[in-house]
Parts: sequence; C-alpha cells; structure tokens
Amino acid sequence: MLKKFLKYHLPVVLWAFIIFKFSSGVVPQVSSLYWPNFAFMKSAHAFFFGIFAILLYRSLRSEGISGKKAAIWAVIATMLYGASDELHQFFTQGREARLRDIGFDTIGGMIAVFVVYKLGLFKHE
Repeated sequence: MLKKFLKYHLPVVLWAFIIFKFSSGVVPQVSSLYWPNFAFMKSAHAFFFGIFAILLYRSLRSEGISGKKAAIWAVIATMLYGASDELHQFFTQGREARLRDIGFDTIGGMIAVFVVYKLGLFKHE
C-alpha cells in the first residue's frame, strides 16, 4: 500500500507542489519583447500541466481505471488544478490571474494525455 502510494500517487502531489511554488514567485522575463515572453510562458504552462496530467493519468491507471476514463479524469482534474492555480495567483503579489492560462494548462494536459493514451503507456500499471 505505501509502496504503491510512493510510486504512483506521491509524484502527483509533489508535482502539484512544484507548480504551486512556481506560481508563488515573480515571473522572469526572457526577452524585452512581448511575443517571446508570451510564447515562453504559455509553453511553460502547457509543459508543467502536461506533466501533471500524465502523472494523474498514471496514478488513475494504477487504481485499475480504464485508459479512456483515466484520460478524461486526468484532463478534468488538470483543468481544475489550473483554475485553482490562477485563483492562487490572483492573491499573489506580482502575479496576475488569467482565464486564458487555464486554457493553456488544459491544452497542455489534453495533448500530453492524448499522446500517452495513444502510445498505450501505463496499460499494465
């Protein structure tokens, strides 16, 4: 039981904590131009939440949930965590909450889970 928690469920919690910590800090600028910053930050949203969705999918599959259901729930949970992240940023000095970021979080999760699902990964976990 503990071994399963450490292997499958703890990574989800730790990754959520990493996202929370990144959301608590000041956003670094990668360029003095708007578009490179925008592209970098939105790509980061998609990447971080894509990893989160994969970890969730893996965790759900480890509980015997079918691939399709695990994929759907992983994307829904990723969207909800993205929304809670934006709510957190609303109350964080130096940060802004944006609805579009929830969209980038969800798109990142959808793409990541789609790829993992189509590749048939985590079938036997």
